[in-house]
Amino acid sequence: MIDLHTHSLHSDGTQSPAELMTEAASRGVTVIGLTDHDTVAGYAEATAAVQTTGVALVRGIEISARHHGRSVHLLGYLVDPEQGIREHCERLRRARVDRLESMVAAMARDGLLTWDEVMAVAGEGATLGRPHVADALVARGAVSSRDEAFSELLSASSPYYRPYWAPGLGEAIDLVHNAGGVAVWAHPRASNRGAAHSWEAIMTGVELGIDGLEVDHRDNPMPDRRLLADIVTEHRLVQTGSSDYHGSGKVNRLGENTTSPNMLERIAHKATMEVIYP
Repeated sequence: MIDLHTHSLHSDGTQSPAELMTEAASRGVTVIGLTDHDTVAGYAEATAAVQTTGVALVRGIEISARHHGRSVHLLGYLVDPEQGIREHCERLRRARVDRLESMVAAMARDGLLTWDEVMAVAGEGATLGRPHVADALVARGAVSSRDEAFSELLSASSPYYRPYWAPGLGEAIDLVHNAGGVAVWAHPRASNRGAAHSWEAIMTGVELGIDGLEVDHRDNPMPDRRLLADIVTEHRLVQTGSSDYHGSGKVNRLGENTTSPNMLERIAHKATMEVIYP
């Protein structure tokens, strides 16, 4: 069972990389992709857990990008962190922190939240994002769940929302390719959270050289999955399926969607870094 999209506490998951690997083993996952948002900080710990858990590791990253003003999440598989990835992560980390500080300052003026509360739930070393603000709002009792926070106080229509810098889609694809990795568009038709991209935008991604599409994801509606699979077939792309697991941060469960062995083999063949096997 191959699950190529998961998160640890180094971004917005709730488990350490080792805990994530251990749970993957308990759920019958044989290969896991660690794809924290804009950070590679979990690589060493996850790699060390390969032998003890028996779960193979695909080192990856979920890069925040933009296309025509809209957020795109790009999965980069088997990237070399020393080929521009670490520099990108640091730049985006600073942009995220600046953005969140501005959002929380606005909330603080209305008595909703403080920066100390956000840092208390984020933990040391996390790549800060809106999910940490959502968790702080839940802890404060301002909202009942992450979903409620995102639909109200953290939505793009909220007076507290602030944009932040992110690379364009083509720039992000080039970043992955220059680091020897494989670029896959994550949950491109995520309609249930208002993040569905147009078919025209997805085809632009194909023209820009994207390597694959995350087809089987709980946020892609079933009819759209069939259309995405048709694009994959027509353009000879990689097709993945994943859980987008965040621990207790989301309802997604490990292995609820999976990637076929032959697609993993194509990813490994195309990339310069290797899958780490027990």
